[in-house]
Amino acid sequence: MNTGDTAWVLASAALVLFMTPGLALFYGGMVRSKGVLAVMMQSFICIGVVTVLWATFAFSLAFGPDAGGGMIGTFGLAGLGHMVHGLPGYHDLTVSPLAVMVFQMMFAVITAALISGGAVDRIRFPAFVVFIVLWLVLVYVPLAHWVFSPTGWLAQRGVLDFAGGTVVEINSGFSTLALVLVLGRRRGWPREPMPPHSVPLSLLGAGILWFGWFGFNAGSALGANDVAVHAFVNTQLAAAAGLLGWLLFESVKEKVATTLGAASGAVAGMVAITPCAGYIGAMPALLVGAVAGIVCALAVRLKFKLRYDDSLDVLGVHGVGGIVGMVLLGFFASRAIDPAGSNGLFEGGGLHLVGIELLATVVAVGFCFVMTYLIAKAVDLTIGLRVSADQEFEGLDLTQHAETAYSMAGGGHIG
Repeated sequence: MNTGDTAWVLASAALVLFMTPGLALFYGGMVRSKGVLAVMMQSFICIGVVTVLWATFAFSLAFGPDAGGGMIGTFGLAGLGHMVHGLPGYHDLTVSPLAVMVFQMMFAVITAALISGGAVDRIRFPAFVVFIVLWLVLVYVPLAHWVFSPTGWLAQRGVLDFAGGTVVEINSGFSTLALVLVLGRRRGWPREPMPPHSVPLSLLGAGILWFGWFGFNAGSALGANDVAVHAFVNTQLAAAAGLLGWLLFESVKEKVATTLGAASGAVAGMVAITPCAGYIGAMPALLVGAVAGIVCALAVRLKFKLRYDDSLDVLGVHGVGGIVGMVLLGFFASRAIDPAGSNGLFEGGGLHLVGIELLATVVAVGFCFVMTYLIAKAVDLTIGLRVSADQEFEGLDLTQHAETAYSMAGGGHIG
């Protein structure tokens, strides 16, 4: 075990965990004041639920010995037993297998939390918890095994996904779409304006996400090495380019550049670079971020035409941004950056990698959407997903948690 590599992976795991409270702030600022605590609570409950499930059996199913065909692991590492024997397929691992486990745990936590952004103001808290338990086991774990585990069937076919373009980003985006289609639109949307109650809160959350994303991407090198440095640099470049791309779109299309647009653009850039971070060079990273900023800005506006109420644009930013990153990776991947990767089209590798990345993208979109839709339907038909009209009007903070984010004792009013 290399102590420096292990220290970096553990620090990266802490950075990724910090992203979930950052996401809570990012989401919390974008909702109305009567739903701030509810959406934050959904992020925090994911930390608790996913951590326990991951340690007891979910990690084993995702990264344990393959049960056959690269489809799912076994319970061989359940309860974190037999970790001293290493992880299947990780032949050159220089860190403790337990460090890989806790690092991947944080990925599962934030992916679950991301989905909450589509369902704000109308999902019952107990139903959300049940949904997340089923979704983790039936959607996240199989996809993580297929892509992240070296024994997974997509990994065996040569799919490149450095830090979760499929497992985290496309998964969260299209799982959110499935959930909101079952859940239905907020009452009054899109006729009634539902503006963010605190953009500064969202900007603070975006800053924490930006900070944590360095661990998310660079930590995925599983060592303090040259690949981690490339991933770190590319994350910053793509975030900055995404910010500028989104603002350019706003300035041309709507004649205004918004602060929330700047934050969203940075996130879009980081989403798109996630699958690419350790595989491409610096200038392609700028292009990936800029394209994501523009494409995602367009995508979030399509929900008004298509009439699906993805409240905080999880599909438009994470789902679409993940697709942008996976597709462009097929063009720009370079073995000069990571010898363990492949060469994309522009690096002399032909169309082979493009085809593989498209396969993984299509599989992730279809699997996550269909499975999540079935899970949401099952939860809705059994215990019910949605709060009543009166509870939605009063707000989820009071009706689900008996709390309020802001005191009205002074006679003021927060919209």
